[in-house]
Amino acid sequence: MKKDIQISYEYFKNSSELSDIEKKLFERAKEAREMAYAPYSQFLVGCSVLLENGEIYSGNNQENAAYPSGLCAERTTLFWVAANFPNVKIKKIFVVGGPKEFHESNPPIPPCGACRQSLIEYETKQNENIDLYFSSMNEEVVKVHAVKDLLPFYFDSTFL
Repeated sequence: MKKDIQISYEYFKNSSELSDIEKKLFERAKEAREMAYAPYSQFLVGCSVLLENGEIYSGNNQENAAYPSGLCAERTTLFWVAANFPNVKIKKIFVVGGPKEFHESNPPIPPCGACRQSLIEYETKQNENIDLYFSSMNEEVVKVHAVKDLLPFYFDSTFL
């Protein structure tokens, strides 16, 4: 038996098409990206998170000379938010990434697999979808209405 999976997403040609709160998240993620510590890969990523209480927090990728010891922007931000606001739901996550030397042709940069798995943990925990946006510095934006849309065969606590 063959089955298909469809993923619905929205595409924005540039940030001017975003709502006011989405623009704010985009700007905060861009600002966080500029402060990323990525001396080895020169690949800078910023992330911003909107909580249900209206607060916005941001973070960025942090590399290490021992490569596996670094951490992506999404997990840096997510883990800090979860540690400080464990019972506050996450409404939106915005990721802006790309090479330090930006090129107009860079496509929107989605979260890596490890970040997708970490993000799905919190979407599952709060039992509510999280809007996820990803972009590059050229301001093209992709929006999915749930993290699970990017990781349809996810692993969660129901398997344990």
